[in-house]
Amino acid sequence: MFRPTGFNDLAGKRVGIWGHGVEGRASIRRLGDTPSSVVVVDDTPDDGVIATHGGGLEALASCDVVLKSPGIPRRQPDVVALEERGVVVTSALNLWLASTSRERVIAVTGTKGKSTTTSLITFFLNVIGEHATSAGNIGLPPYDVDFDDSGYVVLEVSSFQAVDIEFSPGVIVVTSLGSDHLDWHGSTEQYHRDKLSLTRAEGTPIVFVSDQPLLRESASLLGGEVHFVGDLEVDLTSALGLLGAHNERNVALALHAVSQVTRFSYDELREIVRRRANEFETLRGRFSLIGISVGPPVIRFIDDGLATSPLPTLAALATLRDDVVAIILGGYDRGVDYQALVDELANRTSPTCILTLGPVGDRIYSALLNESTDLVLTKCVDIEEAVQKGYDYLAIVDEPGVVLLSPAAPSFDAYKNWQERSADFEKNVQVILSKVRN
Repeated sequence: MFRPTGFNDLAGKRVGIWGHGVEGRASIRRLGDTPSSVVVVDDTPDDGVIATHGGGLEALASCDVVLKSPGIPRRQPDVVALEERGVVVTSALNLWLASTSRERVIAVTGTKGKSTTTSLITFFLNVIGEHATSAGNIGLPPYDVDFDDSGYVVLEVSSFQAVDIEFSPGVIVVTSLGSDHLDWHGSTEQYHRDKLSLTRAEGTPIVFVSDQPLLRESASLLGGEVHFVGDLEVDLTSALGLLGAHNERNVALALHAVSQVTRFSYDELREIVRRRANEFETLRGRFSLIGISVGPPVIRFIDDGLATSPLPTLAALATLRDDVVAIILGGYDRGVDYQALVDELANRTSPTCILTLGPVGDRIYSALLNESTDLVLTKCVDIEEAVQKGYDYLAIVDEPGVVLLSPAAPSFDAYKNWQERSADFEKNVQVILSKVRN
């Protein structure tokens, strides 16, 4: 059966692009005039784009190859039906990996920490004089015609993307493993298999894995040459402007990955990075300090808006274990188990106010009502109300504290994406800080 191993294999073929988002548009640009014809299908039709359920699926069935966008579940019936009719369903990222120099690709995956670790690896490589570019969920897709892949490509890979990848990068970093996207994967167990499938793709990757209990328990799902990393880079993490034990692990993983592909030893690399750590720019929405009210009391506002599952929120709470916290939680519900987060909140000993939003907020609120705790529980209609009530709570407690946006859920119930939600949080924080200053 015909199976493409690169974009050139699509010459003269009828190619379907399923999904007209960032990846789909980049695929169209990359294909150019290579195929004999291109069919573009999306749930939202546009000029030249066929509606998925308005003739789109039938058009895709007439193609030789369909390049599926990551958000379309691999196991949904429409995808299975296409494959049963002999249509090859793959992804543009998979074709790019099949035909690129994979020893120059460092892939990063994990339930949390992907974006930060991708940025760290890129920064470390550039600091030592290597040309490196972040790709995937950070920046352009690596197959975009405008992407510069002349040096190292540091590729953030989601579980959605991993399922479609058949060819492994040279080095893979696994930052963490939890529970996420169950509406897409079907179960926690399947999510774990899908997430770690990147390490089992064709090739012999060097795999650096954060030494955490769940990843140890999932060792049978890991492929390649596996190295568990238990180092915690406390001082360097602080110098880079990052907070928390999870970032101390991420920094160590990044050092190991860069040391693997360069001539520098781990210790040499750490020293070089330390001297230029102040040049690292932290990513917004990843436990970022966005404002301080000098008070009294001193109140910090932290945006952890990319925490779209319980695991990163648990990490944020661990970092702030001894702090007075007003935490904004909730959003779109995709069926994730929140019991571990509920337990962590119920067991907090520092004064804590829970400000809930959306369907997930309702779930957490109801679960905490059944707990015997000193938590302050407040349902909010929007971010504006939550930020104001969080600030008011800390002002009444009259101790230094933190208003934390760490929602543990996606934003799709009220926003287009997490960036829009974080921007709304920051806008309302600035309103409060302006009032305080005046």
